[in-house]
Amino acid sequence: MSKQPEQVYQFKVTLQEISPPIWRRIRVPAEYSFWDLHVAIQDVFGWSDSHLHEFRMKNPKTGRKVAIGIPDEDFGANVSLGWKKKIADFFTLANSKAEYTYDFGDDWQHIILLEEILPAKKGIDYPLCMDGERACPPEDCGGPHGYEDFLNIIMDPGNEEHEEMLDWAGGEFHPEHFDCSEIVFDDPAERLKNLEEDF
Repeated sequence: MSKQPEQVYQFKVTLQEISPPIWRRIRVPAEYSFWDLHVAIQDVFGWSDSHLHEFRMKNPKTGRKVAIGIPDEDFGANVSLGWKKKIADFFTLANSKAEYTYDFGDDWQHIILLEEILPAKKGIDYPLCMDGERACPPEDCGGPHGYEDFLNIIMDPGNEEHEEMLDWAGGEFHPEHFDCSEIVFDDPAERLKNLEEDF
């Protein structure tokens, strides 16, 4: 963002149904929309943002669970547009947890936990990746169970699918590798331009 935020939200985002855990810790401007948060999550995990997504969390004003993301007839149209909802209107330290699903086919489910609300530091560009562990699964590998099969195949040179699977993954894959310094954050407003035309 061009303007320095006054506050930042620190989230820990953990991919579910995979052990050892794959997680990221990020700080984002308090002014962020759910769309902006979605783009940041995509960037820190290494997803390609080529599938639908949805946040589900309790609305602190009503106590009811709401869905925020991109409405779609096949996966439920009762979803609020992410770029029209601010994270500050939903996340509080008392209402700190949300579910985030990416790709309703592979069904990658994440738990988002608001850990802290902090003053922004001058000279720091946000969003910022603070920490994390393990590589993100390859896109379209079939969800947590498909990822387990993928790992078993690429770790076994004797498997008849070994070479083919490695080629599909780009020639190599290191499941334990993660480095914050390699993260590049896209501008969520730029990514939204093409999408907004449909709504």
